[in-house]
Order: sequence, then structure tokens, then C-alpha cells
Amino acid sequence: DARFAGKTFVLTGALSKFTREEATEKIELLGGKASGSVSKKTTYVVAGENAGSKLQKAEALGIPVLTEDEFLALLD
Repeated sequence: DARFAGKTFVLTGALSKFTREEATEKIELLGGKASGSVSKKTTYVVAGENAGSKLQKAEALGIPVLTEDEFLALLD
């Protein structure tokens, strides 16, 4: 399953449903890439609680921001 092929995700804030490592693993298993910083090449930002500057940068660049639940829905 390569549904995330060519997509780059940035994780920010505190995730409650899984660790960052688990989320990164899921992204990579589906062909995507997890990045530590937001850029114009970022496809989605997954925002947990207390998301900070990465969330602000994503909003400024017009990058779609997903909640953890929305991210989980993409995995199903």
C-alpha cells in the first residue's frame, strides 16, 4: 500500500493516540516521508496538543493541518 507515496508529513505537538515514532513508522510503511520541519513541500501537518511554531508556519503557507483523528482516518 503506497497511498502516501510522494507525500511529506510533519508531526507537531503532543500526540495522544501513538508516539511520534509509531506515527512515523505508519507514514513510511505507506510510502510517505516524515519530516521535522515545515516547508512548501510539506503535504500535511499532523497537529497534536500544544502545537506551536510548526502549526503557525503551516497555516501561513496554506498547508492542510490534520488532527490526530483525521490522520487516523487516512490510515484506515
